[in-house]
Amino acid sequence: MAKPSTRSTPPPQDPSEPASVAQELSFRDSQTALELCLAQLQDEELDVESMADLYRRALTYAERCESVLQQVEQQVMQWDPTQPERAPTPYAP
Repeated sequence: MAKPSTRSTPPPQDPSEPASVAQELSFRDSQTALELCLAQLQDEELDVESMADLYRRALTYAERCESVLQQVEQQVMQWDPTQPERAPTPYAP
């Protein structure tokens, strides 16, 4: 007979919560939340439903990190030190 699991699973989350919360987070906070989700996903005793929820949350936080990086990239200006008289120009990858 299998032993009952003594490990508790995270409480169910409102499916819309991670997306709305993530939009308010800074890059650092989103990155930390993503790392926490990834650490929890490594738990071998995690049930499939919790795993799916954590995966969706991790994806939301990863998308927020990418969004913040894109916003910052658009604001970065390039300055050519060999031509100091020229004004900085927007970064273009």
